[in-house]
Amino acid sequence: MAVAVAAPHPAAVEAAEEAVAAGGNALDAALAAAGALAVAYPHQCSVGGDLVAIVRPAGGPARAVLSIGAAAAAVDIAALRAAGDRMPFDGPQTITVPGVVAGWAAIAGLGSRLSLADLLAPAIRLAADGVPFSPGLRRAIAYRQDAIESDPGLSALLLTGDDRLVQPALAATLTAIGAGWRTFYEGDLARRLAEGLRKLGSPLVAADLAAHRAEVVPPLTRVLGEVTWHAAPPPVQGPTFLAVVGAPDLLAASQRARLVRDNLLGDPRTGPVDLAALLSPSAAPGGGPAPSDGRKPTGDTVAVTAVDQDGNAVTLIQSVFESFGSGLLDPETGIVLHNRGSSFRLEPDHPGRIAPGSRPPHTLCPTLAVTGDDVLALGCQGGRNQPWILAQVAGEALGSSDLTGLLTRPRWYFDEGAVVTEPGAGDLRDDAGHVQVCRLRSGELAAASDPRADGRGAVLGE
Repeated sequence: MAVAVAAPHPAAVEAAEEAVAAGGNALDAALAAAGALAVAYPHQCSVGGDLVAIVRPAGGPARAVLSIGAAAAAVDIAALRAAGDRMPFDGPQTITVPGVVAGWAAIAGLGSRLSLADLLAPAIRLAADGVPFSPGLRRAIAYRQDAIESDPGLSALLLTGDDRLVQPALAATLTAIGAGWRTFYEGDLARRLAEGLRKLGSPLVAADLAAHRAEVVPPLTRVLGEVTWHAAPPPVQGPTFLAVVGAPDLLAASQRARLVRDNLLGDPRTGPVDLAALLSPSAAPGGGPAPSDGRKPTGDTVAVTAVDQDGNAVTLIQSVFESFGSGLLDPETGIVLHNRGSSFRLEPDHPGRIAPGSRPPHTLCPTLAVTGDDVLALGCQGGRNQPWILAQVAGEALGSSDLTGLLTRPRWYFDEGAVVTEPGAGDLRDDAGHVQVCRLRSGELAAASDPRADGRGAVLGE
């Protein structure tokens, strides 16, 4: 079977190629790539992070997979409020339950052909044998040098002076996941991870891990002409993408949508979320901007897209949020732990307020478009800027004969309230996102990977 794959690191595409050679489809290719990225790109993703995906099995409806971890049942909200008016940027209080592993299993359950053990085999080899430090990883190490030096786990992994990233503890963790993924949440691996979290100062315990479930739900949709766009529902900012895609004045639409998102996005499990206002921000009630938290706009994330000749399609994003997430690595399991909890709000009346068992407002924003028998899978790194990064390429990606050229064009993004535009194709920046795109159009497959990242797009198995 021919499968188009795009990912931000060549090792991910090689893992996908191995899955396709073994008879895998687009779901298998995406999962193999995701596993490899959890090894090769620890600054952007990990089994200690979260996952959101849109999956369209051939001949079936699209489904949204939300594997977003919750805050600890024993979270001390009073102590957090006493420490300041904002959640901490990193550290143990920002770690929520990691959702990646349950997300992998949920995607596999929608139609993959290979076992999780087979899909993770390339990642396990990468972790055990080592993978060269990529340029993107080296940039991230320089950016968070102080945090890495202050954490024994990260410093032992990243500051050895070696040319290859070798992770034996992570190899053992991935082997255990391949043998039975529920061990991450309820078995021996969960117990060891819970103990590691305790030592790091996190309020998460084994019961919090055991309570996690991935959601598989209908996606939100918007129809523009003959094209149906799919995105994930809250607490993900999928409705923000749907609000701006196809807008005649994208910048103006994005400025308004950004404001509404910051004030209204939260977890519908633990409080009301005004979905109609998120989808139609021009009609939303007014209100001042959310207070600045002084953080970089990007976030560290990986997108993987895959489409096969039968029409199976996946756009998958997994993330530790900021570079190296919480800035903490559990040495026993080799897991880099995310800081998704830093997106919670401390105001008691905000939809994104922190609460026991609540999921934080989420930046991950994969999208998928369907028109007739054609399908487009699109995703990117880019933190809070993901909706307008994707919207700048989404429409043309449906029909462009030069997908790589499309991704090479300069883009704009928000840095706090300011609009920043890349100077030109010779000066592309990580802040403008790493877009990955795959497409099936008139029976022909195509793939492209953003030149801002380290990866490639390829059609495999031809």
